[in-house]
Amino acid sequence: MNEIVDIARSGGGLVTTAQVTAAGIPRARISDLVKHGKLERVQRGVYCLADAWEDEFLAAQLRFPKGVFSDNTALFLLGYSDRLPFRLTMTFSRAYRATAARKANIEVRTCSNGVLDLGVTTVQTSYGNKVRAYDVERSLCDMVRGRAVIDQQVFNPAMRQYVRGNDKDLRKLLEYARALGVERKMLGYLQVLL
Repeated sequence: MNEIVDIARSGGGLVTTAQVTAAGIPRARISDLVKHGKLERVQRGVYCLADAWEDEFLAAQLRFPKGVFSDNTALFLLGYSDRLPFRLTMTFSRAYRATAARKANIEVRTCSNGVLDLGVTTVQTSYGNKVRAYDVERSLCDMVRGRAVIDQQVFNPAMRQYVRGNDKDLRKLLEYARALGVERKMLGYLQVLL
């Protein structure tokens, strides 16, 4: 049981059933730790040390490792939004069956395999854990991709902060916009802000 606690400590306070079984430990030991109050169930297959703060971003990443944080969730993680998302948003391949993610109250976005890894980066949560998210250019494009109504309270301040920033890469933004089919929309926003 101490080995499970060690795995959790090295994983930011969280441990998955898959990690435990991969270490050759029977699943029943997780139940024992829950009964003894050392672990708490966060969601199906993900457990948190009882004395640790739960990092919902890491928990979602561990449960759905094929997903990438996107849209307003990625903008929050990147520091381009101060609004904690009501629902986490993750992007998956169109071929991925995301029923479990939807049941876990995750807003699911999909895209083709050709652009799934476009702009993927590793970011740090406020708890210091590393998760996969899209970079700011991809996240801004995703905010306008395939939506009739854009969340202006998140998108506009993020876009203004990006345009005014010293580390903006407008060429990359437009390349991503072209690849995602939102070049015309993005050019419209840039013309207003520049």
